Amino acid sequence: MNNTQFTGVCLITSNVPRLRHFYEQVLLVRGEGEERHVAIEIPGANLTIFSRNGMEEMAPGSMQEAGTGCFTLEFGVDDVDQEVKRLAEMGVPLVKPAVTYPWGRRSAWFRDPDGNIVNLYSVVDTTA
Repeated sequence: MNNTQFTGVCLITSNVPRLRHFYEQVLLVRGEGEERHVAIEIPGANLTIFSRNGMEEMAPGSMQEAGTGCFTLEFGVDDVDQEVKRLAEMGVPLVKPAVTYPWGRRSAWFRDPDGNIVNLYSVVDTTA
């Protein structure tokens, strides 16, 4: 039996405090850590923010040709429309307004300070 378990994502950034502040505000949670490393516990998985310099110190050359912004972080929320309004009031850049899809999700996309797309979605009934 395979015991592999997905536990989270680590974002590599040149500005840990800026990204920490963004995700604490968006996710309404508090991260633990300092200038080089922050861990944010979210039900279902963890979000880690780590400094680019820290990565290079741990594994020299590891950041050469490392990609950025080629993924979307997805977070389920109770009411995506309410979150769109709250984040718009905070000045978070909206990439795609809330849209309901036939597969039962209503989703809106935002962009974090490093350019990564953040998809906030709610599960909705599309049979009505």
